[in-house]
Amino acid sequence: MSITPEVTPPPYLRGNRGAAGRAANVGGVVTTTWPAAGPPAVGTLLREWRERRRLSQLDLAIQADVSARHLSFVETGRSRPTPAMILRLTEQLDVPLRERNTLLLAGGYAPAYPQHGLDEPELASVRVALRQVLAGHLPYPAVIIDRWWDLLDSNAAIAALLDGCAPELLAPPVNVLRLSLHPRGMAPRIANLAQWRSHLLTQLSHRARALGDQRLHDLHAELLGYPGGGEEPVSPTGVVLPLRYRLGDRELSLFSISAAVDTATDVTVEELSIEAFYPADAATAEILRTGLAAPGAGARGSLS
Repeated sequence: MSITPEVTPPPYLRGNRGAAGRAANVGGVVTTTWPAAGPPAVGTLLREWRERRRLSQLDLAIQADVSARHLSFVETGRSRPTPAMILRLTEQLDVPLRERNTLLLAGGYAPAYPQHGLDEPELASVRVALRQVLAGHLPYPAVIIDRWWDLLDSNAAIAALLDGCAPELLAPPVNVLRLSLHPRGMAPRIANLAQWRSHLLTQLSHRARALGDQRLHDLHAELLGYPGGGEEPVSPTGVVLPLRYRLGDRELSLFSISAAVDTATDVTVEELSIEAFYPADAATAEILRTGLAAPGAGARGSLS
């Protein structure tokens, strides 16, 4: 499968086909063009991010070491922010790199952060590191996903979990949340589906709100329509909420740990995360060690 991340229009344009702009990766950076009506002004976008973070103008001004009056002028369009000011404010607002580029473009400036495909030479060291993590985690399952939970790669231990999933759900691009909760995916074999479904939907909802990403909101709406229990979480009885997954007459109990590259300055790298699954009990550890998760890539992507 192709692992070059899709370059998408900013969230406020996605889903509006009549007004949507076009985005492309040109010269290693994200560039975007809009129709004649143009995108929202940079001040409007900064205000939306400030409100999304639930900060007052005064709070943000103090954090960014600027005057509240100047920030007000920027948000209302009375003052044009410099690239340095945009980056200072977006840093304080914890705006993702993809959206920082969008804000710079809206202000009339070039993007500051590159975006390379994982197959490009610039990310060779990242590819090597990711392969090492996947291989080193065997015999336990691990996947690499992007910000929309689309599968980029996995190790061989994932294959056993995919047995019985509908072929169309394993066709690239594979979305791991859809695959997990779809009635023709993994859902029928998840013993604690109501708990796990609630856990995944909560994670997805939080990310959709934090990023203001319409694609994530649409995915959340889609997954809500799948059967499997109510939205209310069921209190776990242990120290972690496990995924209890039936494989024939056996049941695996797994918990996950997510990892990301904290020092990323490339859009693609910032949006990567590794979901590594660990046995939650001794029986699961023994099942995985004895090779029930047989070699095979299943829905695996490729980092080559």
